[in-house]
Amino acid sequence: AAPLGLKTVPWGTNREPQQVARHDRTRWMVDETLAFAKKCGAQPWFVNLWFDDIHTPYRPREGKDERGLPDRYRDVLMETDRQVGRLLDGLRKLGAETNTLVLLSGDNGPEPSLNRTRAGGLRGMKWNLYEGGIRTPLVARWPGVVAVDQVNSTTVVSAVDFFPTLCALTGVPAPAGVKFDGEDLSGVFKGAKNARTRPLFWEYGRKPAPEGKAGLRAFPYPNELDAKSPNVAVRDGDWKLLVNADGSGAELFHLTTDPNEAKNVAAENAAVAHRLTTAALAWRKSLP
Repeated sequence: AAPLGLKTVPWGTNREPQQVARHDRTRWMVDETLAFAKKCGAQPWFVNLWFDDIHTPYRPREGKDERGLPDRYRDVLMETDRQVGRLLDGLRKLGAETNTLVLLSGDNGPEPSLNRTRAGGLRGMKWNLYEGGIRTPLVARWPGVVAVDQVNSTTVVSAVDFFPTLCALTGVPAPAGVKFDGEDLSGVFKGAKNARTRPLFWEYGRKPAPEGKAGLRAFPYPNELDAKSPNVAVRDGDWKLLVNADGSGAELFHLTTDPNEAKNVAAENAAVAHRLTTAALAWRKSLP
């Protein structure tokens, strides 16, 4: 039926007959999720929900589209909050609340719109590898397992940790022979504040193709010169290093003492910078 559309964008004026309007997509996703959970009954199930109301372009309900950007953003944020509430209420009504783990997270930091006010004071934004571009909240809810009002702002968790962590939390054996990029951090969800043991790596952007030739091109964003970062990064404990793919432009930060990445201390910590540069470039070279 293609309710999300096949050929047209969901925020345009020429929607396909069966296509759910952009402002109604999150409601539709929650309805489909609850229907699926009800159908599964006592059988284990998994749903990956990609709410996109708060992704540009912001499209609140009809009649509110002509307002300014801050008002439209506030509307879609409130709608997302309402629908998350509907999801949790629906799980409770199905009797699935106490045996369902709900994780809520963003995939990257905010765009520079709204005067760069949405990154919590961190340097950077979407499209770069400073903390404002890659650090997002992770909210976990599992009554009886995840403690209420528990806050952990020290343990670093990444999406690559989800697979081994979910296996441990649900008691499902990991597939034989699988080598995870992440690690089991199930104890963190139960209240532990232990540090991760493996470094994390990121890459954003590609080397431009030679002039006049086809090939990989640099990502066009961000446009602002002060928002660009080196395109490879590694986080190991309190240290974070950013470096260009050719090994130039290394920037080293100690995030516990400098969470806003204001002072590059690569020169004063040459051994750390060399170790992390070597690790970051070796990781990048290993990618398919």
